[in-house]
Amino acid sequence: MKAIEITGLSFTYKGSEKKAFTGIDLDVEEGSITAVVGKSGCGKSTLLRCIAGLCPRVYQGEMVGTISIFGEKISSISHVSLSTIVGIVFQNPATQLFSPTIEDELAFGPENLCIPREEIGNRMNDVLRIIGLEKHRNLNPANLSGGQQQLVAIGSVLTMKPRILLCDEILSWLDLEGRKAVRDLLIELKKHGTTILLADHRDEKIDIADKIVRL
Repeated sequence: MKAIEITGLSFTYKGSEKKAFTGIDLDVEEGSITAVVGKSGCGKSTLLRCIAGLCPRVYQGEMVGTISIFGEKISSISHVSLSTIVGIVFQNPATQLFSPTIEDELAFGPENLCIPREEIGNRMNDVLRIIGLEKHRNLNPANLSGGQQQLVAIGSVLTMKPRILLCDEILSWLDLEGRKAVRDLLIELKKHGTTILLADHRDEKIDIADKIVRL
């Protein structure tokens, strides 16, 4: 089954005369890792924002073409509903982490959806096990290594139980140890059926991908 289907997609940010990209056609299979590669400024981040529904809802501009998630056009999916299907992790984990403890960070998204407390606790425990930080749940994310912070950022998205995970150059700021931890996590998520779209500007970082798309 196609997790993502994109046809004739173009996007122009408000106030810009230049398109971020134009005429993109892309199919992403459910349960696969697809890498989007290209030089800085080619539109990788914008593409992920479009799939996550952030463009043009948050980042204003003109979008032409269609994006479908599991057969449904995202234009007909509410932003709240879409956030439970598609999760996005950004390049710098510090931009996503603001709670005093890892546990609070993981609970933030589900709490905003008014998910029952017991279910939130179960999700937190599952995610802490998956990211390997069970013993650190009460630590402040600011005191963690870059790799651990990125794991927490991914974890804060996973507690929303998305079927699709978008990763915007999440390996860029990490050392070899942190990179390995994140890559191992992505491979594990794929085994459990998560569809992953991984954007990066260097091919050697995305050798875990099943398919590579160049912008």
